Amino acid sequence: MSREQISDIAHADHPIKSPLDDESVGALLERALPRGYERVLDLGCGTAEWLLRALASRPCLHAEGVDVSEVALTRARRAASELGVEERMVLHHREAANFESEQPFDLVINVGATHAFGGLLPTLAAARKHLAPGGRVLIGESFWDRDPSPAAIEAFGDLDDLATTVDRVVADGWTPVHGHVSTRSELDAYEWACWGSLASWALDHSADPAGAQVLETATAQRSQWLHGYRDSFGFLCLILRETPLMTTGK
Repeated sequence: MSREQISDIAHADHPIKSPLDDESVGALLERALPRGYERVLDLGCGTAEWLLRALASRPCLHAEGVDVSEVALTRARRAASELGVEERMVLHHREAANFESEQPFDLVINVGATHAFGGLLPTLAAARKHLAPGGRVLIGESFWDRDPSPAAIEAFGDLDDLATTVDRVVADGWTPVHGHVSTRSELDAYEWACWGSLASWALDHSADPAGAQVLETATAQRSQWLHGYRDSFGFLCLILRETPLMTTGK
C-alpha cells in the first residue's frame, strides 16, 4: 500500500491534516477571510478541506488548490460536488512549488505542508508571489514546545521554538495579525484519530494482504508519538500580512 493510500486511511476521521479541531479551523478561516475577500489559494491542499469549508460559508468565494496527490484531489472533487461548490473550485495536480497563476489571491493557505517548499521561509516566499495587495497568508508550522528528545528530532528534524518561529516570520517582512497554538487536546485528538483509523482499518481487513502492513504502521507511529515527541511537539497557525516599508518624518 502506498504512502498516500495510508495517509488517506489515517485521516478518514480527521480530514484536516493538522492538529486543529473544527472550531479552531472555523475561527481561523473567519479571521483570515474578512468580508469582500473572494479568491483563495491553498498550496498543498490535499483533500481541500480548508477550501471546501471556506466555499461552503462564502457563496461569492472562488478557490484554487494545488497538490501532487491525485488520490486526494479525486476525493476533493467528489466532496465539492456533494456540497454543490464544484463550479467555484479549481484543482491543479502538480507540485505546489511549480504552480503559477494568472491572477493574485486574497488569501493564500499552507497549513502543515511547508515541506513542499523546503521550509517555512521558502513557503512564505512562494505565497508572496501569489498574494494580492492587502491580502493575507494562513500558514501552519510545527515547533518545539519543550526541549525535544533525540527521538523527537529524528521524527521532525530541526524545529525552532515558538518565539523563534514568530521572530523569523517577522524578520522576513510579515506582520502576524492573528495566531493559534494547538492545545494539548487538539494535538492528542489528531494523533489518536490518525493511528486509530489505521488500526481499525487493519483489523477490519485482516484478510487483506495489506492489513498487516497497515497495523504495523499504526503501531509504530503511535509508539513514536507516545515515546518520542508527544511532550515536546507544538503546532502554530499564523495569519499574516506583509509589513509595509514605513518612514518617519521629523
